[in-house]
Amino acid sequence: MGRRKMPGMPGNMNNMLKQVQKMQKQMEKVQAEIEEKEVEATAGGGAITVKVNGKRELLDIEIKPEVVDPDDVEMLQDLIVAAVNEAMRKAEEMASKEMGKITGGMNIPGLF
Repeated sequence: MGRRKMPGMPGNMNNMLKQVQKMQKQMEKVQAEIEEKEVEATAGGGAITVKVNGKRELLDIEIKPEVVDPDDVEMLQDLIVAAVNEAMRKAEEMASKEMGKITGGMNIPGLF
């Protein structure tokens, strides 16, 4: 007897399930690798440098002493926010790029 295919279902469901499971394992491995990576961003011409990891956790902030002006704390705060936001954007971009290698660029909401 030949294999019966379900109407509207392309190919062999068992093979498709195996492919999905393989992709899931690859994604888990890449996600763990991403979490270990670090990205860095600066603001104010290098006055503020921040590092975040792939889990989007802030790891480090470096502030050059010459940017610390007690009369302009607001500028320092703005520079920190700008640097952190840029580092978070870079971490997201890095994660998307790495996962895109597995998913072929498919945008799967809630994937990571």
